[in-house]
Amino acid sequence: MDPREFPTKGNLMLAKNSLKLAHQGYDLMDRKRNILLKELMGLIDLAKDIQDKIDSTFSRAYECLQKANIEHGISRVQDLGFTVPVEESLKITTRSIMGTEVPLVKYDSKDNELTYSLSYTHESIDLAREAFREVKDLTIKLATVETSAYRLATNIKKTQKRANALKNITIPMYNTLVFNITNALEEKDREEFTRLKVIKSQKAKKSS
Repeated sequence: MDPREFPTKGNLMLAKNSLKLAHQGYDLMDRKRNILLKELMGLIDLAKDIQDKIDSTFSRAYECLQKANIEHGISRVQDLGFTVPVEESLKITTRSIMGTEVPLVKYDSKDNELTYSLSYTHESIDLAREAFREVKDLTIKLATVETSAYRLATNIKKTQKRANALKNITIPMYNTLVFNITNALEEKDREEFTRLKVIKSQKAKKSS
């Protein structure tokens, strides 16, 4: 027999305290799950908006690129493309949402200086360059949002699992323990009351 199940007042107090803590833990897990779900729903909506913008911006960028290829020639546009520096300003930090670490991506969006001469190019190059810069910005934002959403979804799953364990296993176990110990103590009190009553009755008979 588990020592915690012995019908003593001390064990009853411990069982009640454990039951109270289990209820508090479940409430916290449930509240955390709801907050994370709200954050996740917001990120899903945001990701959809960004993806729509990326699709339309990509289409516009490739239209501009096609026009630039026609006006300058594919090889010339390709040479201009090689002058674009590699993006090295990206810095990734994190922030916490109810214990879930989600990424924060920072970069120098102003670091977009011209790498070619305006006097030797047409407007189509400028338009293509600007459109693809927008695509880059949106792609960075989408990657940040999708990674955050994935981490939140993973934590929601873990939180739900813990909440279910508390609700379906821990709380019923301590409810049963409190019930059994309470019944055992009440039965013991009844037996003690009956025993004292019998002793009192026997004493009364002897004195008479």
